[in-house]
Amino acid sequence: MSGRPFQYLIVFSLLLIAWWRVGDAEVGCIEREREALLHFKQGVVYDYYGVLSSWGNGEDKKDCCRWTGVECDNHMGHVIMLDLPEHFLGGKIGPSLGELQHLKHLNLSKNVFKGILPPQLGNLSNLQSLDLGYNNRLMTCDNLDWLSGLPLLRQLDLSWVNLSTAIQWPQAINKMPFLTELHLSYTQLPTISISHNNSSNSLVLLDLSGNCLTSSSIYPWLFNLFSISSLVHLDLSYNNLNGSIPDAFENMTTLAYLDLSFNQLQGEIPKVTFNNISCLVDLYLSGNQLHGSIPDAFANMFSLESVDLSRNQFEGEIPKSLRDLCNLRRLLLSYNNLNGILEKDFLPCSNNTLEALDLSHNCIRGTSFPNLSGFSRLRELYIGFNQLNETLPESIGQLAGLEVLDISSNSLQGIVLANHLFGLSKLWYLDLSFNSLTFNISLNQVPLFQAQFIRLASCKLGPCFPHWLHTQKQLSGLDISASGISDVIPNWLWNSIASWGWLNVSNNHISGTLPNLTSYPPYLGMDMSSNCLDGSIPQSIFKNAIWLDLSKNTFSGSISLSCEITNQSSWGLSHLDLSSNRLSGELPQCWEQWKDLIVLNLANNNFSGKIKKSIGLLHYMQTLHLRNNNLIGALPSALKNCRDLHLVDLGKNRLSGRLPSWIGGSLSDLIVLNMRSNEFNGSISLNLCRLRKIQLLDLSSNNLSGTIPKCLKNLTAMAQKGSSIIAYDDFIYKESITRSYVDNTMVQWKGKESEFRKNLRLIKSIDFSSNKLVGEIPIEVIDLVELVSLNLSRNNLSGSIPATIGQLKFLDFLDLSQNRLQGGIPDSISQIAGLSVLDLSNNTLSGKIPLGTQLQSFSASTYEGNLGLCGPPLLKRCPDDKDESREVSFTGLNGKKDDIRDDANDIWFYGNIVLGFIIGFWGVCGTLLLHSSWRYAYFKFLNKMKGLLYVTTTISMNRLRRSFQS
Repeated sequence: MSGRPFQYLIVFSLLLIAWWRVGDAEVGCIEREREALLHFKQGVVYDYYGVLSSWGNGEDKKDCCRWTGVECDNHMGHVIMLDLPEHFLGGKIGPSLGELQHLKHLNLSKNVFKGILPPQLGNLSNLQSLDLGYNNRLMTCDNLDWLSGLPLLRQLDLSWVNLSTAIQWPQAINKMPFLTELHLSYTQLPTISISHNNSSNSLVLLDLSGNCLTSSSIYPWLFNLFSISSLVHLDLSYNNLNGSIPDAFENMTTLAYLDLSFNQLQGEIPKVTFNNISCLVDLYLSGNQLHGSIPDAFANMFSLESVDLSRNQFEGEIPKSLRDLCNLRRLLLSYNNLNGILEKDFLPCSNNTLEALDLSHNCIRGTSFPNLSGFSRLRELYIGFNQLNETLPESIGQLAGLEVLDISSNSLQGIVLANHLFGLSKLWYLDLSFNSLTFNISLNQVPLFQAQFIRLASCKLGPCFPHWLHTQKQLSGLDISASGISDVIPNWLWNSIASWGWLNVSNNHISGTLPNLTSYPPYLGMDMSSNCLDGSIPQSIFKNAIWLDLSKNTFSGSISLSCEITNQSSWGLSHLDLSSNRLSGELPQCWEQWKDLIVLNLANNNFSGKIKKSIGLLHYMQTLHLRNNNLIGALPSALKNCRDLHLVDLGKNRLSGRLPSWIGGSLSDLIVLNMRSNEFNGSISLNLCRLRKIQLLDLSSNNLSGTIPKCLKNLTAMAQKGSSIIAYDDFIYKESITRSYVDNTMVQWKGKESEFRKNLRLIKSIDFSSNKLVGEIPIEVIDLVELVSLNLSRNNLSGSIPATIGQLKFLDFLDLSQNRLQGGIPDSISQIAGLSVLDLSNNTLSGKIPLGTQLQSFSASTYEGNLGLCGPPLLKRCPDDKDESREVSFTGLNGKKDDIRDDANDIWFYGNIVLGFIIGFWGVCGTLLLHSSWRYAYFKFLNKMKGLLYVTTTISMNRLRRSFQS
């Protein structure tokens, strides 16, 4: 009988298991919930991967518990999880999801849903995690009141949902007592109105990054309402926090992750605060305005693994306290003002843990490179843009795990051997550019690495093309510009270029021709400028290129045949520079194929014919250089469709017709307009005065007539401080980097053409010279007070020079020569202190040249050809200078008498000195020479004094020695 209870228990257990399995087989999803899911699917209008193809009404699809992303309760069949993240689903989230009242987990994150979040989500009272984040910023939510219906919620992620009108969001958060994770990054959160409601003390993770929160709004809620802080992870990056880092952080003793990067924080890092947060593992303070030295308080934060203090204003040396951080994996200190010498062994405790070290863009110097051979786990090393000199140590080659090495823009010199780099088998990024390093690699030496990006600009690699590059089969980017190569491009390079994204071999002496490959690689960026390449430009190079610079070579032939090639890159050709070659023929007619062009530079060639009207299809073009060709005809009116143009340089051609009036209205963003040396005629259109951003306006050497418009005062960029650099950034797809381009133009400056690039922003200039303009110089020109250069010479201007011209205080160049100006030179012109070039010659000016150091320092040629002018520096005296000359003569006579009297006194003074010396010297020495007895007595006296002095000194020293011994 004793065994029966045990047998009953076994039987009961078997029956229970059988019932459980039968229940599993029979229970399916609830019909009402199935319909709710189907209604949700109807709102999904985009399903790129066909994720919801398993959802439907077919016989094999009736059980919704088997649908992709759906999980049901095994007992009752209720849907408890809907998990569809990162499936590229698009559409709207409908209210039908509110019917899934047993749902515990809902994840629709990282899709492209849009529209307003349905408040019916508040019916999901059993929900424990809700993740709707990162849906392409297309979803909005007017308020978060519906969160009060989710009392069991532990994790909430609404990142990228627009909450700009959810004013009461803190109160809604406070009503969820079990909430442990809150993600509200990039939600446009409104300013917090302080509430005294109890906050959730259970929060472990809080992410409010990417909002516009200020210190005054977020700190009180964060520090005062969290009475018992349990926070482990806090992210307030990319907000508008200002002032110093609050001391209240020291109370968050459980923090392991703190990110305050990219705010407006100032001051020094508080030592006490971070001394108390001893559990901190990750600290991010980059992108602020913090200054001072890096505190030694970090020495007590033994748990630190990742520290990012980059992009601040820290000074001083790298603190020795960092030596004690034995768990440190990432140390990022770039873009600061750190200086001092980088010691050989500056992070000894971290040598077995450190994986990434970034000290780039500082002022760190060192006569010897730090010894990093002990850093066995180092994967990334950035020390570029510092002041390191001497040679590259062979210890670099011992960093077996190194993947990224960037020591660019230092002062390193010496020889680079295979031992330095070729043993780094994991290296994929190498940048030693802009140093004075010389590579000495033999033909049989092969690197163990397969790099994706190699940048060796300004290193000595030549004269032959580096043969070891032949072994790099995974290259995506190569920059060996200015490397002293005097060779032809080898065939193996063209054979391996198929997967490349960027090739820069500019500023060498590379010769030969470009091959007409069947297909150049897609998304290719190529800079081969400033070499000795010749022949024709192959058509296929235009097929996939997105950045092409072949300028300053000797290419010849036509580029019209390129119309037969369609650019197949999804990005399209954005930068085309073929300037300074020997290209000829007409310009292409197929500009629509290059509709993505931003920069077009065909200057300094032999192109002829007219500018085709299809150029107006280049709607994104910002820069147009066609100067110094043989182009003829009028400007096509279609060019007015290129409304993004910032620079137009058509100088030195034979373009004709009237200067188009639409330039001012349609091209209102122009900063540089250069039309010099053409055959334009007619008057200057008043519409040109609408170019409010113009900084350089050159219409010189044409056949323009009429008067200078008075509305020039509307060129406000020449009247206001500040200037623009014509630049843009272009994304190189294969390299995943942005290449910056700064435009340039030729400027007629002080009598010669000069190229201006970055300093183009310093020029504010008007040049109307060598035309047929008449009338007076409008007084309104004086309103352009920021003008640096004004050239109105070689016209038929009449009237007088504006009396207030001295208000143009920044003028460096002023040329009004060869006109018919009359009257006097205004006195105010002497107030232009920085004027270095002045030409008023060959007018009919009269009167006295105003007195002033600046005006008298110019040569007489500045004023020649004005018969009525007088006074210095001209030799011609003015009539009212006669009396002054007499007075000057009389005064000069008295001055001469005084000078003679002073000279006589000087002669008497120096004569007495010489006479006194002679009498004194010979009075003593002469007597000793003539009387032997006196001479004997004199030297006997000197000898006696010498002996007396010696004896006295000896006795005194002995007495002093005895006193010390006693």
